[in-house]
Amino acid sequence: MTAVEDMSISSARRQSDSCCKHENVVVGKKRKAAEEELLGLRVPEDAASPTASSSSSEEGGAKIVEYDNEKVSKVDDRSVDIHKRMARMQDAVRTILECLGEDPTREGLLDTPKRVAKAMLFFTEGYTKQLSDVMNNAVFEENHDEMVIVRDISIFSQCEHHMVPFFGKVHIGYIPNGKVVGLSKLARIADMYARRLQVQERLTKQIAQAVDEILKPQGVAVVIEASHMCMVSRGVQKPGASTVTSCMVGAFKEDAKTRKEFLSLINIGSK
Repeated sequence: MTAVEDMSISSARRQSDSCCKHENVVVGKKRKAAEEELLGLRVPEDAASPTASSSSSEEGGAKIVEYDNEKVSKVDDRSVDIHKRMARMQDAVRTILECLGEDPTREGLLDTPKRVAKAMLFFTEGYTKQLSDVMNNAVFEENHDEMVIVRDISIFSQCEHHMVPFFGKVHIGYIPNGKVVGLSKLARIADMYARRLQVQERLTKQIAQAVDEILKPQGVAVVIEASHMCMVSRGVQKPGASTVTSCMVGAFKEDAKTRKEFLSLINIGSK
C-alpha cells in the first residue's frame, strides 16, 4: 500500500467517525427538542401532534400523570407542573453525565435522562400520598384485644444522604383497642413512607406513629431490618451488614413481656 493510499484511507476513516458523531449529536438535539415541545417548553414548528402524549387521572387519591405511555406520580397543585419538573430533572441528569466524562448524545445514553427522571418520580412517589388516601376507610370495629402482626413486609427506600437504595423487611404489630385495620393497609403505610428520601430511624418512627394515629390502639411496634447500599457498595464497603431499628409505643414500650412476645413472634435476630 502506497503512502498516498494509506493517507486516503485514514482520511476516510476520520470523516466517517466525524459523521457518526455528528449524527448522534443531531439525533440527541432532535430528541431533546421533541421532549421540550411535549413539555410545553418549546412551540412546535407545525401543528402536528407529538408522538408522545400525556394525560392525568387519580389512583388511590394520588394524582397520576401518564407521560410517554408510562405512569408517574404528580405532587399536589402547590408544586411545579409535572412536565416542567421532568424537563429540569432530565437537564440535571445530562449535566451529571457530562461531569462524569460521558457523552449524553451517544446512543446508549440518549434516553437515560428521561428514564432516570421517571425512576426518581417513582422512587419518591410517597410524597404525593397522604395517610387518608392510603387507608381508604379500611378501619373496622372489632372486639379483638390480642396482638396483630404483619411481618416480612418488603420495603425499598432511598437514603437521603447519598440518594442510593436501602431495602429490607418491616414488621408491624399492634394491640387493638376496639378497632382493626385491613392488613394490606399496613403494607401500604410502609410503602408510602419508604417511597421518600429517608433515614431508617425516621422511617421506623413514621410507620409506628401512623398506625397509632389511625387506630388509637393499646400499643404499636415496628421493627425494620435493612441493608444500605451506601455502606455496602461505597464507603466502608461491608456487604452482609444489616441495620435494625425499632419503635415501640404504648403497651409495647411499657410492658417488657409484651415487647418480648412481639420480638419472639417476628423471629428477630434468628434469620
